[in-house]
Amino acid sequence: QVQLVESGGGLVQAGGSLRLSCAASERTFSTGSVGWFRQAPGKGREVVAGITWNGVYTYYAESVKGRFIISRDNARNTAYLQMNSLKPEDTAVYYCAARQGGVRTSPDDYGYWGQGTQVTVSS
Repeated sequence: QVQLVESGGGLVQAGGSLRLSCAASERTFSTGSVGWFRQAPGKGREVVAGITWNGVYTYYAESVKGRFIISRDNARNTAYLQMNSLKPEDTAVYYCAARQGGVRTSPDDYGYWGQGTQVTVSS
């Protein structure tokens, strides 16, 4: 059972940056894909970015392309989401998720989830 723990959220002004981390409890994490999702108040959970086990393929939602970078360090069982040029509309709880197989954009396709970390961007 893979356990995921996110960290790195916080309060930042518009235009600022944050780096989220997702630490996994098991090395099996290194053989699966990771997705970052977010959920704003009153809205559904939406995909932000995804990365395959070897980092060769990455996916980004249109709303974050050119601003966010997803990466992973399998030696550390950790994935990252570098968020730059943050906007107030990026405010949400951010979750990392893991699955075996390729990147998927639906949260229903991920079996392992972290508890989430709050990101708040002030204008």
